[in-house]
Amino acid sequence: MELQLKLIGALLLMLSLIHIIFPRYFAWKAELIKLSLINRQIVQVHTFFIALMLFLMGLLCISSAHELINTLLGKRVLWGMGIFWLCRLLIQFFGYSPVLWKGKRFETMIHIVFSALWIYITGTFFYILAT
Repeated sequence: MELQLKLIGALLLMLSLIHIIFPRYFAWKAELIKLSLINRQIVQVHTFFIALMLFLMGLLCISSAHELINTLLGKRVLWGMGIFWLCRLLIQFFGYSPVLWKGKRFETMIHIVFSALWIYITGTFFYILAT
């Protein structure tokens, strides 16, 4: 299971770094200018902190896999991360409109890939807790 946590850690590090391309990919310069200053900055700041948390979760999984699995504190941290990723999985299906991806080849592929990723991460954390 340590290997699985380290793999998840690497995936989370990659996911955090993908956030660097968000402003360009989603054309935020043009899109966010339509928002008020406070809403524009909330999007930007929250994106930064989401990326930071993904990076830190990734580092934790890579550097402390053994402790996460074998200590009481580690298991409590896994509970928190498991709940976080379960919520993210649910948001994938109930927070985003299917209009964003249905009937669109690339967007549907991304929806499936990330749904599988959230299932893998959530399932791994809860599996570790159950064993």
